[in-house]
Amino acid sequence: MTQIIKENGKTIIKTGQRIDTMNAPEFEKEIQPALADGGVDLEMDCSELNYMASSGLRIIQKTMRTVMQQRGQFKMTNVNAEIYKVLAMTGFTKFMKVEKKAE
Repeated sequence: MTQIIKENGKTIIKTGQRIDTMNAPEFEKEIQPALADGGVDLEMDCSELNYMASSGLRIIQKTMRTVMQQRGQFKMTNVNAEIYKVLAMTGFTKFMKVEKKAE
């Protein structure tokens, strides 16, 4: 389940365990209020995330683009090794900040 937390001018989206084809539309809908703020400093906390399908990658890219257009900042934190590997292979780590989970 997705949680949205606002603290000190920053919005943190805590993902659930999976972003896959089945729940991607719901995940995208749940994070829309966070994107509607404009100029948001957005952190996607992936500490629980253990699987992400290509539909999840599309949502991440779309979210990052929206935040950047609003002159905000976007980063993914607490990304596990497997998901980091996918993000690196697809080039995401070249154009956005991705922090690995401490192991």
